[in-house]
Amino acid sequence: MPATIVQTNNAPFKDVKLDSITLDIIENALRNARAEMDAVLFRTAMSPGIREQHDAFPMIANNEGKMVVGQFGSFIHGFVQGYEGTIEEGDVFLTNDPYSCNGAVSHLNDWLTLMPVFHDGRIVSWAAMFGHMTDIGGKVPGSLPTDAAQIFEEGFQIPPIKLIRKGELNREVLEMILRNCRMPEWNRSDLNAIIAALRLAERRVHEIVERFGVDNYIAAMYEMLDRNKRAMSAIIKMVVPEKKAYFEDYIDDDGLGMGPYKVACSLWREGDVAHFDFEGTDPQSISSVNFYLNEEMFKMFLGAFFINLFDPQILFNDGFYELVSVRIPDGCILKPKRPAALSCRTHLLGRIFDIMGGLLGQGAPEALNAAGFSDSPHLMYSGYDRNGEWYQLFQIGFGGIPGRPSGDGPDGHSLWPSFTNVPNEFLESYFPLRIMAYESIADSGGPGQHRGGNGVCTAYEFLETGEISIHDDRWLTYPWGVNAGLPGGRSNKLLVRKDGSQAHLPSKCDRVKVHEGDILYYNTWGGGGWGDPLKRPAEMVAQDCERGLVTVAGARRYGVVVSEDFTLDQAATAELRQQMSTERKEAPLFNRGGTIEELKARCKEETTFEPPRTPVFANWMRSKAAV
Repeated sequence: MPATIVQTNNAPFKDVKLDSITLDIIENALRNARAEMDAVLFRTAMSPGIREQHDAFPMIANNEGKMVVGQFGSFIHGFVQGYEGTIEEGDVFLTNDPYSCNGAVSHLNDWLTLMPVFHDGRIVSWAAMFGHMTDIGGKVPGSLPTDAAQIFEEGFQIPPIKLIRKGELNREVLEMILRNCRMPEWNRSDLNAIIAALRLAERRVHEIVERFGVDNYIAAMYEMLDRNKRAMSAIIKMVVPEKKAYFEDYIDDDGLGMGPYKVACSLWREGDVAHFDFEGTDPQSISSVNFYLNEEMFKMFLGAFFINLFDPQILFNDGFYELVSVRIPDGCILKPKRPAALSCRTHLLGRIFDIMGGLLGQGAPEALNAAGFSDSPHLMYSGYDRNGEWYQLFQIGFGGIPGRPSGDGPDGHSLWPSFTNVPNEFLESYFPLRIMAYESIADSGGPGQHRGGNGVCTAYEFLETGEISIHDDRWLTYPWGVNAGLPGGRSNKLLVRKDGSQAHLPSKCDRVKVHEGDILYYNTWGGGGWGDPLKRPAEMVAQDCERGLVTVAGARRYGVVVSEDFTLDQAATAELRQQMSTERKEAPLFNRGGTIEELKARCKEETTFEPPRTPVFANWMRSKAAV
């Protein structure tokens, strides 16, 4: 049964016709309120993941729960369908359980809060926000255990609850939740900051309603949704073909030595509606790399992808959702069944963006992006310092954005456009480590007419004995290039002990002991290249060499000859490019650097690791005996 909304005033909202000026004022007021929600959160949270990296996502929705302004919407429909109680004025809801809210959040670290906004006894809006908590219990610090087989191993599960009931905080429930976290004060502060952001949104909604009237406010939100629908309808008709397209990509492994795992998707258009079908995607994993992909969340990803690609001035909201149909088979790695583990779903979440790019670009290759930094790799470092105090770091790494039709991919950027890096000075002030290097990895961006962005090398020197966890991908498969562009460089992690011994670490591992003086070189991957590298102006390649983005040896992949002092040799370049043009074969639309079988065969030579084994899928979880 869906939730019951308790309203003391059930009068219908009146249909009104807004003038364009009033509509624009209300739209910009809501945009500003959404920005203020972020400001409140980032200034009052404690964890670096939220305070510095901005791993939190706000939204303001209309009275039906459709996001009108925000960044990561589509929470409320799943929540209302999964919650069986009443929704009343003054309530604030909290949950982190993907299985209890139809995937509105996708792992336990994301704490989702929702607040209905009432005016004169009627619900007129919703405010919502979720943020990634540094720790929520579980078998490893950071609560992202690679080897978890069930969600029970990943931390404290919070079903949808009223944390605040009619304005009164349920303190006993809050203390019970915080008792199960390794960083209770961070969690308390972050949660209070999130709720303060909801309160801010509520005040701003009341101000708008009092100024313009409730009917004008409701009408404006529907018109903002309709604007989005009209704009997205035009884009869908322009770029989604009626003929079925197919694409597949992979995450490399599951942290247990098995992989790769395939995500397959078909795309076609019927009239105004774009259809996405994930038939052919691998079954769910026995480890924690499963991603519970809510269909509404996928539509949100698609909207963000389209808007950023075609017209960033379009207001991003839920208005277009009826123009997209999504089918995800039950029991696959994108729709696992409880109690499948979910904590390390970030790799599949990111890969969805490469899938969308590969699908949508086939009908218009000139508009196709390469594969890029489609992940949010994590580093966790924790332990007791010499004063007996617990320390715990959760940090997201950055990498190379793909080459694009419009130009080069940025170097050292986040998958999420609004994320920022944690300043090195902050890390060194709050945690027992020293940043020995923080630099672009030359040649890691795929060569192309438009170069893929470079990955980042961060060298962490540990100043206390502790444990680290690493969660990353693209160590086996390459970020593919397109339109004759070459693949980007892959990721790797090198641990250099104080005694000089070295160990290459897997991309997914937990409980790695480190000691004072050990240095971890955390190297992320680059973006694939776009277009023929031989068409990149030689002067730009020489400039890239001078800037340290491409090496002198790497310049030859573009057919460019540069001296050690970065002087361009025009004659030698013309000769080399002519030779390369004559000798090469016809370039594929997608350059993956080899088939999966070829990459596995070269695995040990190129990566020092054994190739991943064929996965053992979690068929038992798909049986009727599953919890």
